[in-house]
Amino acid sequence: MSAPLPVSAPRGRFLRSDAGHAAILGVVGAVMITFGSFGSGAVRRRDPLLESMYLSWLRFGHGLILSGLIVWIGVLLMIAAWVRIGRNVRAGLVDVRELRWVIAAQTAPLLLAVPLFSRDAYSYLAQGALLRDGYDPYAVGPVANPGVLLDNVSNVWTTTTAPYGPVSLLLGQGITTVTGDNVIAGTMLLRLTMLPGLALMMWALPKLARHLGGDPATALWLAVLNPLVLIHLVGGVHNELLMVGLMVAGIVLALERRHVAGIAVIALGVAVKAMAGIALPFVVWIWMIHEREKARAKGREPASPVMLFARTAGAGFGVFAAVFAVCSLIAGVGLGWLTALQGSAKIINWLSVPTILAHIVTVSTSWATGLRLGPVLEVTRAISALVMVVALVAIWWHFRRTEKQAVLGILVALVVIVLLSPAALPWYYSWPLAVAAGFAMSTTTLAWLVGMSTWLMLVFQPDGSIGLYSLPHVLLATFAAVVAGRSLVAVDPLRLRSVRTAKANAPVAAVVTATSD
Repeated sequence: MSAPLPVSAPRGRFLRSDAGHAAILGVVGAVMITFGSFGSGAVRRRDPLLESMYLSWLRFGHGLILSGLIVWIGVLLMIAAWVRIGRNVRAGLVDVRELRWVIAAQTAPLLLAVPLFSRDAYSYLAQGALLRDGYDPYAVGPVANPGVLLDNVSNVWTTTTAPYGPVSLLLGQGITTVTGDNVIAGTMLLRLTMLPGLALMMWALPKLARHLGGDPATALWLAVLNPLVLIHLVGGVHNELLMVGLMVAGIVLALERRHVAGIAVIALGVAVKAMAGIALPFVVWIWMIHEREKARAKGREPASPVMLFARTAGAGFGVFAAVFAVCSLIAGVGLGWLTALQGSAKIINWLSVPTILAHIVTVSTSWATGLRLGPVLEVTRAISALVMVVALVAIWWHFRRTEKQAVLGILVALVVIVLLSPAALPWYYSWPLAVAAGFAMSTTTLAWLVGMSTWLMLVFQPDGSIGLYSLPHVLLATFAAVVAGRSLVAVDPLRLRSVRTAKANAPVAAVVTATSD
């Protein structure tokens, strides 16, 4: 009888496979991104640590160019590895357990990176320090509390009050209480506090896929291993990671008929960032569906729709209010963050429909009307806000009949919000992507999502600046996105191998021709 294989044997087989080679390539990319971030990431205004390590040259001149090049090569390696693994996932050659190991391996190097593609981490710390020092972050911006933390906040946010829930503020307060104004320690600890969101996504998404008829491995590959998620949410230190994890976990709990727990978990997500609350009205539909099924299983006639809605919605609101009230009481804050949500209007880029419309109007009519972007943008944003409210109500009412419809409603509602909000950022698309991952999708649809994710990953600069207004940058990002999307369905989308093969065969063909002559 042969001896049993050691536990590490399956992992060794995976590493020797094509997907395993791709996973190693992704880890190499993550390491390169981390090293390059020391010079071209969202670095501190003054970095004595780099100076003490004699690496400050990475931030200037040729060093900055080199570090930027290293980051971009690392990003492209992670995208290439992701697409290659995706082909293996679609072929059924990679399972959920192996994907979880790959996600952990590619996440680990990013935990040491300077914040990437955004300076939001410094805002989180500065807002937490406000609460620590006795200020109300919903009444004053970081500028009220001068210091090292304020020095690293983006200028546009220094006077802006916190738009996040009490849990975000509590995390920031706790971290700055432990680390003081140490920016490096604070950033590292902040990133660690977001990791439970990643763990929740890895737990919830396979379950969500099983409920909705999707493929668990594809769900993990699309919504977690995706470089848009790992690089932006983990590398960029965004509280979206925690918010999305809580939202998806809450949806899964509701689908598993643990409605109170599901609503409580989603309420915690809202206490991180308000967008998680979009799921709550649809969870009411799921709860009502289950109540009807339970009544019929017991041979009873279900309650009338009005009574059933009043009972489930009332109980759900009670759970949400209790959880949110406890979080607010612990933080010692009120609901001022609701008014601060308007602060996103300071962001102007081409990722939101109102901004696109405003640009089109001003560019096409400026020769005759002299219209400026600001006033036009106010109008397009007001119209988009009205359309969004009407659309959200219609979506909620339309997607109410089955569990699958209710979750699809959450997805559609999130897409509408991202598109019609006053402003959007690349990592906002991680919200609908996490929900979409649970559904069964054709390879063609997945290829489009790969292209979209790649484009969104590439249209910002590593230091957080916007690349959308640079035509060469946009064209290169678009080219990479098309290649990435095509690569999911074609191993050699640019036909480079066929060109190399033709060149290699040319001398042989010449010899054969000469011999025949």
